[in-house]
Amino acid sequence: MPGNSQRKGAVRRKGKGNTAGSGGRVRRGLEGKGPTPKAEDRPYHKAYKAKQDQQRQQGARPKRPSVARTGGPEWIAGRNPVLEALQAELPISAGYVAEGAERDDRLRDIFKITADRGISLLQTSRGDLDRLTGGAVHQGVALQLPAFDYKHPDDLLADTDGAPLIVALDHVTDPRNLGAVVRSAAAFGANGILIPERRSAGMTAAAWKSSAGAAARLPIARATNLTRTLQSYAKAGLFVVGLAGDGEVDIADLPQAADPLVLVVGSEGEGLSRLVRETCDVVASIPISSSIESLNAGVATSIALYEVAKSRS
Repeated sequence: MPGNSQRKGAVRRKGKGNTAGSGGRVRRGLEGKGPTPKAEDRPYHKAYKAKQDQQRQQGARPKRPSVARTGGPEWIAGRNPVLEALQAELPISAGYVAEGAERDDRLRDIFKITADRGISLLQTSRGDLDRLTGGAVHQGVALQLPAFDYKHPDDLLADTDGAPLIVALDHVTDPRNLGAVVRSAAAFGANGILIPERRSAGMTAAAWKSSAGAAARLPIARATNLTRTLQSYAKAGLFVVGLAGDGEVDIADLPQAADPLVLVVGSEGEGLSRLVRETCDVVASIPISSSIESLNAGVATSIALYEVAKSRS
């Protein structure tokens, strides 16, 4: 029937009168989020890059956009890793346990060790612990390591008794190898470890654990440019010896072993880089079976330091 709005397909047209409002939702949506920034103020726009280039050419320091820094503190998360870290006596700056964490033997051991060592475990929510550890599987407990106190390369030459012995690592990226080198260097009387700032393992939790506490006793320095630092050591009177499979002399027969010495060990895969190798006064080798291609950095350093220590004694 005409005017029957109940029939199938009929549309009821609303006229003036009381209608359901949007509660201001539509109006607020139309308000926007403020004026669009200029192209030269948007970091990923080509106009921004052109402005930075122009400022550099004019000698002005370009204004850098605020960005979130990556990295942050070193975290150990999970009941087994936390327990192993405590048993290895790694340095701890803070400990956290989640509210309502289920008690088991591992957690009870963690509580006992932290109490014995005077380490406070702060109680926090699981959500906060997720955020602190970057979403790691923490099982309700985590530890934070302090930032490592790296020395200046010149500090490795200070307060040395007799001829200094320094171990330099050329882009060794495995933290376990770094820790093993630190442990061997401490055992054989080295004065310190030198590592590059880039493309190199740092003193992470894995390196700390592999060093078996030696990292707390042996200074470790970082070099902005490893080649230039080795050159400065050479000018200071140190003999620079590289370690490689195709070396010119057997490390056991090195004539300068008892002199002020820098032993340079290359990376696990590529060995010594070209510039570093050219900086060395001599390249020594460790004789091994032809059936084995090479030794890892940690093992090679241990053998070389043992031979140097024999010559010095």
